[in-house]
Amino acid sequence: MPDPYVPPSPGAPQGSARRLKLIGLVLAVAAVVVVAVGLFNRVSAGRRLAAQAKADAVQTVRLAKIDGGGERTLVLPGELQAESTAEIHARVGGYLKRWYVDIGAPVKAGQVLAEIDTPELDQQVAQARADLSTARANEALSRKTSQRWAELLAKGFVSNQAADEKAGDLAAKSAIANSAQANLNRLTATQGFKRITAPFAGVVTARGTDVGALVAAGGGEPLFSIADPRRLRIYVRVPQTYSGLLARGAAADVTVPEYPGETFPATVTADAQAVGAQTGAVLMELQLDNAAGRLTSGAYAQVAFKLPATSAVARLPATALQFRRNGPVVAIAGPDGRVQVRPVTIARDLGSSVEISSGVAPTDRVIDNPPESLAAGDAVRIATPARKTGG
Repeated sequence: MPDPYVPPSPGAPQGSARRLKLIGLVLAVAAVVVVAVGLFNRVSAGRRLAAQAKADAVQTVRLAKIDGGGERTLVLPGELQAESTAEIHARVGGYLKRWYVDIGAPVKAGQVLAEIDTPELDQQVAQARADLSTARANEALSRKTSQRWAELLAKGFVSNQAADEKAGDLAAKSAIANSAQANLNRLTATQGFKRITAPFAGVVTARGTDVGALVAAGGGEPLFSIADPRRLRIYVRVPQTYSGLLARGAAADVTVPEYPGETFPATVTADAQAVGAQTGAVLMELQLDNAAGRLTSGAYAQVAFKLPATSAVARLPATALQFRRNGPVVAIAGPDGRVQVRPVTIARDLGSSVEISSGVAPTDRVIDNPPESLAAGDAVRIATPARKTGG
């Protein structure tokens, strides 16, 4: 059975319209809010990106440490040499008869090192003695003859001319005898070189011959080499830049590879007083006491000089330099955070650091390891050094 008909209320259409208008208004306001929020976020993101791009354009740099011209150490290579060294050659030719010392043997001055067999020289000495005997005999006969003729001249039995001839013959025979004596003395002195002796006390550092070897006089390989290692010399080539800071009497520390961590004191004793045309350095000689014999001649060494303080220069790490078309420059962070590119003059190159004589003041903020792209006027940010934490 169908429901009975109920007539609509008179106020129902007006209430529904108002609700619909209210919902539409709310939706419109929500849409406006969504659009506004979107625009705000987009503007904020753009500003953040611009700020980030601007911040990224400012390079972060570290500052180099600037030191004054205090005491520095200059390390140069050197070679140890014995104060007295000698290569001993033969003065006579022959065959080596025997040798008495080998490498590493200590010897005294005048000690016999070897003997040379010289049969030819021995025969020359024998012949010179025979010649001298003949010359002395002829001289004696000529002297007696001259004396007899002088007596006859006094009695008037011979002429002055005849007596003078006998006297002249005596003078000639005497000269021949003296010449023969000198020749014998020369050969005898040469014969003394059959015995090879040490010229000074030291150590045999080389032996270049053996029994039976043919020995040539004054040439070829030396028979022995001797060095006196009790006092050593060190020759060092000091660059011209530093030569004025080192004078005679300057102290140095010497290190050698065989004694790591140990130093040996040395003193500058002489310099060449001239700059080498090819090396641009001054040759200096140092002396080192080696009475204990721990160091060896010919060894490689490093010589460390203590250079005096110089207040007129600033020392920078070498990494702070840039070499451009007009010479070396440094990048300095100005008070406004902008880069200043300043030319400098290098006084001395110390390897890991350099001394600058002009262009840098102690208060300047010099940038270490500046990028190649860094130019004058660029903004930079100084990196804050990390704090050390206790462990």
